[in-house]
Amino acid sequence: MEQYSEQFLELTIRFGGRVLAALAVYVVGRMLISLILKFFRRGLDMREHLDPTVKTFFVSLVRTLLTIVLLLSVFQTLGLALTSFVAILGAAGLAVGLAFQGSLSNFAGGVLILIFRPFNVGDFIEVNGVMGSVIEIRVLYTALNTFDNKRVVMPNGSLANSTVTNFSVNPTRRLDMVYGISYTDNIDTAKEILTKVVEEIDIIENEPAPLIGVLEHGDSSINLACRVWVKRENFLSATLRLNELVKKAFDEAKITIPFPQRDVHVYNHES
Repeated sequence: MEQYSEQFLELTIRFGGRVLAALAVYVVGRMLISLILKFFRRGLDMREHLDPTVKTFFVSLVRTLLTIVLLLSVFQTLGLALTSFVAILGAAGLAVGLAFQGSLSNFAGGVLILIFRPFNVGDFIEVNGVMGSVIEIRVLYTALNTFDNKRVVMPNGSLANSTVTNFSVNPTRRLDMVYGISYTDNIDTAKEILTKVVEEIDIIENEPAPLIGVLEHGDSSINLACRVWVKRENFLSATLRLNELVKKAFDEAKITIPFPQRDVHVYNHES
C-alpha cells in the first residue's frame, strides 16, 4: 500500500510540475507575443510607404504563427512528443482537412485580397448586400463599419469569390437623378430650372458637364434625367441639396411633380 502511495505521489509531483511549467510557458509566451507584436507594429508604422492593408494582414499572420509556436512549446513542456502529435494529425489528416476547409479557404481568400487589392483599409465598399468602410483585413476575415456604425465581419473566402463594388477608387462619381413633371408642364422651363439649380450647387463639378434631358414618357409623368458629377466625398451632400432645391424651384415655378394616378371609367349598361 505504501508502495502505491509513493508511486502516486511521485507521479503527481512529476506531472504536476510539468503542468505548472507548461502554464508558466504559456503565460510568459503570451507576454512575449504581445511584446513582439508591439515592436513589429512599430516597425511597420515606421514604413510610411507601406499600405495599412498590408500592415494589418502581416500583424494578424505573425500573431497566428507565434500562437502556433507557443502551443507546440506548451505540448512539448507537458511531455507530449511532437513526433507523436504530428503522426496523430497525419492519421487524422482527412478529418482535420475537412474541419479546417473553411478556414483554409478564408486564409487563401485573404492572400488573394492582399495580392490583387480589390480594396484597402479605409475604402467604402459594397459586397453581398452590405455597404461599409473597411476597418481591418485579417488572416481569416475582414471587418466593415456600416453607415449606422454596425461592425460586420465577413470571411475572406466569401469576399474573394464575390462581386465587390469599391466606391473609393475613383475620385469622382456620377449622380443620377430623375425628376417627373406633368404632361401639361413646359419641358424647356423645367430643364432651365434644373440647369439653374445645378449651377447654384458649388460642389457639383463642371467637368464632365451636367446632362439634363427627357429620359422617358412615364405612365403619369415626363421623367427628366439630371446627371451630374461630384467628388466622392460630396456624393451624399450633393444628393440632399439637389433634391431640396429642385423641389423648391419647381414649386416656385408652378411645375407639377405628379404622383401615379389612374382614370377610372364607369359604364352603365342598360339591361
